[in-house]
Amino acid sequence: MRDLLFLSHRIPYPPDKGDKIRAWHVLRHLARSHRIHLGCFVDDPADLAHVATLRAVCADLKIVPIRRRWHRLRSLARARPGLPLSLAYFADAGLRAWVAEKVAGGIELAFVHCSAMAPYLLGERRVRRVLDMVDVDSAKWADYAARAGLPARLLGAGLLWAREARTLLAFERAAARDYDHTLFVSRDEAATFAALAPDSAGRIGWRDNGVDFSAFAPAHAGASPYPEGGPYAVFTGTMDYRPNIDAVTWFADAVLPLIRQRHPALRFAIVGANPAPAVRRLGARPGILVTGRVADTRPYLAHAALAVAPLRLARGTQNKVLEALAMARPVVATPEAFAGLRAVPGRDLLVGADAASLAAHAGDVLAGRHPGLGAAGRALVQRDYAWDRTLAGLESLFESGGGCDKAPAHDGVAVIR
Repeated sequence: MRDLLFLSHRIPYPPDKGDKIRAWHVLRHLARSHRIHLGCFVDDPADLAHVATLRAVCADLKIVPIRRRWHRLRSLARARPGLPLSLAYFADAGLRAWVAEKVAGGIELAFVHCSAMAPYLLGERRVRRVLDMVDVDSAKWADYAARAGLPARLLGAGLLWAREARTLLAFERAAARDYDHTLFVSRDEAATFAALAPDSAGRIGWRDNGVDFSAFAPAHAGASPYPEGGPYAVFTGTMDYRPNIDAVTWFADAVLPLIRQRHPALRFAIVGANPAPAVRRLGARPGILVTGRVADTRPYLAHAALAVAPLRLARGTQNKVLEALAMARPVVATPEAFAGLRAVPGRDLLVGADAASLAAHAGDVLAGRHPGLGAAGRALVQRDYAWDRTLAGLESLFESGGGCDKAPAHDGVAVIR
C-alpha cells in the first residue's frame, strides 16, 4: 500500500451532513488501497467522540479544533486585499507543519477535500494532488450577495459576500491550474467551473455523490417518530446553514399555505441539527415541527407522506434528495435542488420552479396521483448512485499519466472540454 495524505476542512466522521458524507465515503474508498494520513478541522466538539473510528481507518491523524466565533473574527482580522476570508478561517500553522513533515517524509499522493484546504499543498510538485472542490463555492457566495435582503445590505454583508465570491473565484482558478486534477460533485458543476476557468478545463472532472442504499432503505423505517396527526412533509438538513434556513422559511411562508388549501391537515417537519433562531421560530407555528438534532433521520423520512427540497440557494448534488429517494419517498424539489441529478422529472421526482408549482405537485402526491414515484426514485438511486459505482476508478487519478478521461463519462470522470 502507498501512503496518501487526505486533507479535509471538516472531520469526515460521522457522515451526518453533506460535505462530511462525501469526504467519509471517499476516504473509506481510498483506504482500501492506501494508508491514509488524515489532517482535518473539527468545529463541533461532539465529533471528537468519533476519533476512535477514524483511527481504525487511518494510519495517522492530525485534528485541529475550531472555535467558530473566534475563527470568524480572526479571519476578518487577517483580511488582506484580494484574499478570500475562508482561506484565513482554515489557516493553521500546526496543520501546515504537519503537512510539510508528511511530504518531507516521502508521501507522494494527496487528496484534498474543499478549496479552503488547497493552500496546504499549493505549489507542492513532489506530490501528485487531486483537489475535490465539490461545489463552485465562489458561485455560492455570489448567490448570497445577489439575494441579500435589506438587513444584510444595511449591515454590509452583501458587500462582504460579493467580495468573497470575487476573491474566492480567483483563488479557485489558481488552484485548478496548480493541482493535477480538480473534481466537482456533478457534470453540471464541473461544466460551470470549466466555463469560469477555461485554462484548466482539460484537468477538470467530476464524481457524483452517492448514497448508502443498504442503510437508506424502507426496511429501516422503524416506528413513526411523529406526533399523532398528519400527513407530514419533511425537510432534512443541518439547520444553521443559510441555504437550508432560506428553504424552510420560504416553504413555510409561501408554499405550505397553498398546499393546505387542498390538504388542511398537512404538517411540516424540519429535521436537523442546530436550528437557527429563524428556524426555531417556525416551530411556534401550528402544524410545524422543528426537531433539532435526531439520532436517525430515516424514520422521519420513511413515515412522511413526501420529502420536500425547496432550495433556492444550492450548489451541486443534494444528499438530502438522494437519501429521500433511497427511502422510496416521493420527492418534490426546486430546480436548484434537482440540478446535477440524473433523474427524470415526473418519473423519479417532481420539480417545481415556484411556490404554486411546488404546492400543486405536493397536493397531487397527497391526493395519490403519483403512486409509483417513490419506487422509481429508489430504483434510480440503486442503479446510478451507489458509492462503489460513483467512486470506481478514483485511484487512477493518482497514477502517472492518469486522467479524468480514463473512464466512461456516465461514471462521472470524463474530462470537461
